[in-house]
Amino acid sequence: MLTVGIVALTLTTAYIHFSLGGLLFLLNAAGYATAAVAIVLVAWAPHPFIARFSWLPRVGLIGYTLVTIVGYLLMGPYFTLGFIAKGVEVVLIGLLVVDILRVYGSRAGLLDAARASVFGPTTDTTVKA
Repeated sequence: MLTVGIVALTLTTAYIHFSLGGLLFLLNAAGYATAAVAIVLVAWAPHPFIARFSWLPRVGLIGYTLVTIVGYLLMGPYFTLGFIAKGVEVVLIGLLVVDILRVYGSRAGLLDAARASVFGPTTDTTVKA
């Protein structure tokens, strides 16, 4: 259910940005739609390569959403639908944080998974007496 909520909120903010028109809003909508597809693939695609990098869409979507919020606050235009979209995005970030904690247990677990996906698993070669 958590993944469904993340995808629903991601597609909601994509639709809001798409409905505004203009190149910047359309590109933002396309980014959110792509992120929704990536989250779905991570959740339901059993391929080992996708599972190895399952942290990337979650972290990427948090970063993308934060950039969108900051961009809105710096550039505007300020109107009701914009603030609704920012509310959706704040809730989206919250759900992504909960999902990361559910999957990886902690920030350290997430960092370990990211490091292992890029550099491979670490092996301790020291002999313990």
